[in-house]
Amino acid sequence: MSVAFVKEPNDSQVEVLPDRELGEDLNIVTANGLALIDKEIATLEANLEAARLADDKIAAATINRDLRYWRARHATAEVAAPDHDSEIVQFGSRVTIERPDGRRQSFRIVGIDEGDPAAGLLSYLAPLAKSLIGKEVGDVVKAGADDAEIVEISHEV
Repeated sequence: MSVAFVKEPNDSQVEVLPDRELGEDLNIVTANGLALIDKEIATLEANLEAARLADDKIAAATINRDLRYWRARHATAEVAAPDHDSEIVQFGSRVTIERPDGRRQSFRIVGIDEGDPAAGLLSYLAPLAKSLIGKEVGDVVKAGADDAEIVEISHEV
């Protein structure tokens, strides 16, 4: 092929970055999860303005891709809160389990983007969260390699 037909890149061209995967699952969020999405969008918008002022096209392209993701997550977010009169585990519940060795762990069941197991936040799609939803105090669930008993359920806001 002749080099006459090869398009040479220049400083004003930046490749379009592929969009981040949104997934097929419902985007159920807690009120806090929606606030975190809003905060992320605000941060990215400020970063985008800074990238534009610095004429950093690569940073702007990356930030624009992330903004598309978070704006789509915001647009599809369905805020849900647990029924405070219920005695079963549901989305938004905080659940404390006791493992066979006596160790207790507490998790809150939250949306996909809010999940952070190290901070005690389980995405509702996590295997443990799936096994907890619909259960009551005293029920035993599979928690990793062992079973664990549900010892407390609360429906915080």
